[in-house]
Amino acid sequence: MSSPDSTPTAPAAVDATAPMPATRRALLTGALTGGAALAAAGYSPAAWADEDVQRGTPGRRIRVTVLGTTDLHGNVYNWDYFKNAEFDNKTHDDIGLAKVATLVKGVRAELAAKRNPHPVLTLDAGDTIQGTPLAYYYAKIKPIGGDVVHPMATAMNLVGYDAAALGNHEFNYGLDLLRTFEDQLDFPLLGANAVDPATKRPMFPPYVIKRYRVGRGRTLTVGVLGLTNPGIAIWDKANVEGKMEFPGLVEQAQKFVPIMKKKGCDLVIVSAHSGADTSSSYGDALPFPENAASLVAEQVPNVDAILVGHAHKEIPQRFVRNAETGQQVLLVEPYYWGMRLAVMDFVVQETYSRKGRLKWVLVSSGGQVLNSNTVEEDAEVAAALREQHDTVVGYVNSVVGTSVSELRAERGVVEDIAIMDFVQYVQAGAVKAGLTGADAALPVLSIAAPFARGAVFPQGEVSVRDVAGLYIYDNTLLGVRITGKQLAEYLEFSARYFKTVTTTTAPVGEVTNAVTETAPNGTPDYNFDSVAGLDAPLTYDIDLAQPVGSRIKNLAYDGTAVTDDQQFVMAVNNYRQSGGGGFPHVPTAPVVYNRQNEIRQLLIDWVLEHKVIDPAEFASVDWRLVVGGEPLTVTFPAG
Repeated sequence: MSSPDSTPTAPAAVDATAPMPATRRALLTGALTGGAALAAAGYSPAAWADEDVQRGTPGRRIRVTVLGTTDLHGNVYNWDYFKNAEFDNKTHDDIGLAKVATLVKGVRAELAAKRNPHPVLTLDAGDTIQGTPLAYYYAKIKPIGGDVVHPMATAMNLVGYDAAALGNHEFNYGLDLLRTFEDQLDFPLLGANAVDPATKRPMFPPYVIKRYRVGRGRTLTVGVLGLTNPGIAIWDKANVEGKMEFPGLVEQAQKFVPIMKKKGCDLVIVSAHSGADTSSSYGDALPFPENAASLVAEQVPNVDAILVGHAHKEIPQRFVRNAETGQQVLLVEPYYWGMRLAVMDFVVQETYSRKGRLKWVLVSSGGQVLNSNTVEEDAEVAAALREQHDTVVGYVNSVVGTSVSELRAERGVVEDIAIMDFVQYVQAGAVKAGLTGADAALPVLSIAAPFARGAVFPQGEVSVRDVAGLYIYDNTLLGVRITGKQLAEYLEFSARYFKTVTTTTAPVGEVTNAVTETAPNGTPDYNFDSVAGLDAPLTYDIDLAQPVGSRIKNLAYDGTAVTDDQQFVMAVNNYRQSGGGGFPHVPTAPVVYNRQNEIRQLLIDWVLEHKVIDPAEFASVDWRLVVGGEPLTVTFPAG
């Protein structure tokens, strides 16, 4: 770990002096190597930067490069654990830090071959230790600690990161595991806006300062500020409430950037686990926006660039004008899962202050992203994690039971289907078994969202990965008490997922993923909840010919219309109960069940115990889509 900078205003900041890379290594393997492999990945050597360096008279000019990743989500290899095959998608992207490592080392080698001093930093913008069975296994099945090192820690240390910002998913497994992961890293985890509730001081280093020797008696100082997502206070409330607070990105950047400049930072780079386009999935539950990177650029002076994360978007280069200084601040976001590597180039020029002190000023900047699907995995990273990977592959392919018939999830976005009923049934059953007192006499309902359209339980043997592929998030189960009126309003909110439809037959693309004020790119599947009853059916129609807010029709429990004051217990996940998605009532409803049981593990345990998945035990059609009261037929593309 780098040494701490123990100033009163930034007690946990990190300040280190880094030597310049001196030698070029042959790093790239496969059919294409060296510059050819980088060119195939989309690397343009930023000729404009070299030209700007050459024009550096009378003041000397230096080029600085920042390499960046984000939202790796536990992906080391180009592997889909749920399909037990190499990862592939419609655009044939590859994933994984092993491939990104090849790009990182390749760019470093190219730049090290240049004559001029050329500082290179490698950063990450968060969401590292959650998202794959590989990450889950070493958080829950065989938790890290002692001789057990998190695979992402091993891989990132081998790549040689300089710093990483905290992502919201870093908090999914609790603070103890996060601190253990932090201890296993050779670089700091930054979080200027993860603060102590009492002192309001950061509980992680807010920034790191790197000083590069760029000539005789000359030092270039680069500061990296780390910012995470305020939504952690909602999404992981059970893990952080009373232990940590998460003020806004703009507010904390306004506090720490001046400190970094005072400490001599010639360049200030922000690594932010926050999207570029301002929005918040949690509505007005917090005063701070979820996606605020562009606001930091616009409102905080002296920020030179932002490595953007969280939104899972690809932004090769975007400039945002700072309202106070007029500076054009560079934003780059390298997609997610290791599909891309961000490359940000800067040219700084030597100048002198009025007091005669040497300093550097930014002359020009630009960004690009490299595609990891053109290179081979880095052999060093791939070899280091192979044993852990093989262990997890064996785990996810172990058989836990059998299914009487094939159950598919694709149509769960438009129909009440058996595989979704399975989730409802297990959740509601677990909550009912844990109720006590008067709550034990109430009807139990359950919510579920279609997380993975491609999930399938095959007829015959069902493995861990089959079940985990249906429930892909590490959510925990809670039970809350609600009224019939609140239930109806919850369902109306959920029905915003659908577009208005006026015909009784429509393709799926014209039915689902409606654009709303909080979902400008379309409502994601995970924000469509259906609700089911355990001991009796909860039935309702969703009339898509009606305006939003008036779509739920014929709502009944056990054949009798639901009344406003009728009471239910509803099984929900921690994301919903803490406000995720902005659904009404559930975040403020009395919690009557909370054993911190992970829903995915409950599903796996149910299959292990019962051995057979038989839809006859739990499946029924209790809700449907209609248009003007007539059933809606939704068509899907062939194949």
